[in-house]
Amino acid sequence: MEFGSSYGTCFEAAKPHLLISTSSKNTNITLRSRTQRFSFRVSSVSYKEFAESALEETRKRTVLEPSPLQERYSSMTGLDGKTQLQMLAFKSPKIRLLRSMTIENETMQVFDFTGFMKPEYDTPIFCANFFTSANMNIVVLDLNPLLQLTDQTDYQDKYYKNIMSIYHKYDEIFPWGGKLTGESIKFFSPLVMWTRFSSSQDKHQALFSAFLEYYQAWLEMTIQVKEGMEPSQVRANREAQHKYLTWRAQKDPGHGLLRKLLGEAKAKALLREFLFNGVDELGTKTFIDYFPEYQTDGGTVSDKRSIIGKSFETRPWDSNGRFIG
Repeated sequence: MEFGSSYGTCFEAAKPHLLISTSSKNTNITLRSRTQRFSFRVSSVSYKEFAESALEETRKRTVLEPSPLQERYSSMTGLDGKTQLQMLAFKSPKIRLLRSMTIENETMQVFDFTGFMKPEYDTPIFCANFFTSANMNIVVLDLNPLLQLTDQTDYQDKYYKNIMSIYHKYDEIFPWGGKLTGESIKFFSPLVMWTRFSSSQDKHQALFSAFLEYYQAWLEMTIQVKEGMEPSQVRANREAQHKYLTWRAQKDPGHGLLRKLLGEAKAKALLREFLFNGVDELGTKTFIDYFPEYQTDGGTVSDKRSIIGKSFETRPWDSNGRFIG
């Protein structure tokens, strides 16, 4: 996803300009610069535990099988020899891909956990993208709509109307995180938690709770949704998911970090084959086909972060989840 002040900016800001020493659980971090010395108290967060808990919840409701992707993508080490990337990939009778990636080194942790349904279902896409450094956390947690909600009130009523209380349970703890581009807002639901906060045990406990509640709501959707859609709707679902994947594979702000960690070729392969698997299989349209406004005079894709639409400094939905702009 693409944010007004993107993940990419924060990833780049996480370069080790400071010296960091940690305890075994990373609960005490001392940072020393050339001119001053100070300490942060951060929570002993482990995003691997988030993934494990989500998989446990999933196994209570359906049969999970390893995805073929697991054989190729399980772990990688960054070019620095220190950063570790761990990947998990599963599928179920209804879930096309349930995958997780964690990135860890001395200065940051990244968590990317997503669930994609098979095209026979129009269920939203589960999306959790978390970034943690010694003094900053950036969080996006959502059930990304397969269809744009501004045009599909029936879809919104079907999937979001009865679960808005989950968002309101956490909206004071995790307020709106700042400017969000007009292009990005199309891929978010009124349930989205987009926030920034300083590390604390209470905040991370609340984030873990919110993550599980959002995920449990998504799992219930996957159970209740019925097969039997018309072939035309299945084709529409496939194209909608392909459009989403095409956007993410091209514009995901984590690309810069992955490129630095793995090099351009491996980063691109990880994005297209694992993180946004399906972009090369579910359809043949290109990024320009879906988003012609990004085409440059030379026919390439513009690398600009915002092309059209306003940016949203505040939350653009009312308390009932209706878009107010």
